Amino acid sequence: MKKNKEIEEGELRAEYTASDFPAGFARGKYSERIRESSNIVVLRPEVAQVFPNEDAVNNALLSLIRLARKSTRLPKPSPGSAYVSF
Repeated sequence: MKKNKEIEEGELRAEYTASDFPAGFARGKYSERIRESSNIVVLRPEVAQVFPNEDAVNNALLSLIRLARKSTRLPKPSPGSAYVSF
C-alpha cells in the first residue's frame, strides 16, 4: 500500500527545512513583546533562599507596602487606579 505524500492543510510534518520559511528566521523576534506582557520577576539567589514560594514573597511585599503607608503617610490611591487596597 502506498502512503499519501500530500500533507493536509494545518497538519505538521515531522521535519522542516529552511526552504519552508522563505522569509527566514529571526531569533528573539517576539522577546520584547513577551517581556512587556510578562509579570515574571527573577529573584537574586540569596533572596530566593529566604522565600520558599510565591505566597511568601507576596506576603512579605504586602507587609512592606502596609508598613510604608503607615510610616510615611503615602496618599491613598485614587478610585480608578490599579493599586490594590488592603
